[in-house]
Amino acid sequence: MSLTVLQVAYPFAPIGPDAVGGAEQVLSQLDRAVEASGGRSIVLAAAGSAAAGELLATPLPRGAIAEEDRDTVHATYRASIARLLHSRRIDLVHMHGLDFDRYLPPPGPPTLVTLHLPAAWYPPAALRPQRPGTWLHPVSQAQGRTCPPSPALLPPIPNGVPVADLPTPVSRRGFALCLGRICPEKNQHAALQAGSLAGMTVLLGGQVFAYAEHERYWRQAVLPLLAHGPHRFLGPVGFARKRRLLNAARCLISASIAPETSSLVAMEALACGTPVVAFPSGALPEIVEHGVTGYLVQDVQEMAEAIRMVHRIDPEACRAAARTRFSAATMAAAYLDLYARLVGRRQMHAVVA
Repeated sequence: MSLTVLQVAYPFAPIGPDAVGGAEQVLSQLDRAVEASGGRSIVLAAAGSAAAGELLATPLPRGAIAEEDRDTVHATYRASIARLLHSRRIDLVHMHGLDFDRYLPPPGPPTLVTLHLPAAWYPPAALRPQRPGTWLHPVSQAQGRTCPPSPALLPPIPNGVPVADLPTPVSRRGFALCLGRICPEKNQHAALQAGSLAGMTVLLGGQVFAYAEHERYWRQAVLPLLAHGPHRFLGPVGFARKRRLLNAARCLISASIAPETSSLVAMEALACGTPVVAFPSGALPEIVEHGVTGYLVQDVQEMAEAIRMVHRIDPEACRAAARTRFSAATMAAAYLDLYARLVGRRQMHAVVA
């Protein structure tokens, strides 16, 4: 079935293969998968995005994002979606933003919402949508267990990464890697502290988005630990550079204290044969097998001890786990199948009516 899918991104973070956020990376993979399947992908996303299909870009506010900026962008999204549904044949709308309930489409095609973030971060009413033909799904078993019961809730579709594209023949170097949005819940300062205790340089890659709390965390908690070395900040890291770094690193560190719904970067690290040292936050225990593909730890001291032990982890065990469990192709096939089933269900109901 050849479908036209409108992918609706979180309006404040550009999407593309080099995107920082996991939701943006997943959307980018699905955009490419729809086009590769012979369908048509239309992507509504922030300026600066890159898409395989047709990109409809909306401007980003300059500087810190205030509440009035959100209201303006949400209104722009609502108008853009309504205009597209009126002027184009859209078979399905797929929404990815935390704030999706602020710009749900008017009644019409089935709408799928991927819950990329912890269920508690969404307004309770958003998880019980009143719009007919609106479906929600989590991205892990751990996340699904936290979602309130709802007739709209579907089984999880686990995330995946391009496992075949990630390995590259580079030598291991003497550093650990920490990647992601720089913000309090990602807790990067703990990764830097653990690296110091372990005697291991930590390279920190990521982006500080224009939110006051994120910028304050960067200035007060992270920058002081970078001021005098040996740790280093790399800034945003695109796919090609990330691949080289993950293959060269001794390990990936995830110090997140958020109830992680998934971790693309942990999956990417394993695809490179690189073990993961992580706090067992949210879905991380579904990704990291303690003692086999990395270590799950409880505090900074344990994290430092685990960093010292990563040489005991077999890189091939990491790669094998990624190949069998975390394939982007498997993820994309599951979404394409769900798209077809939701569109088919609507068409069947229309015939019956």
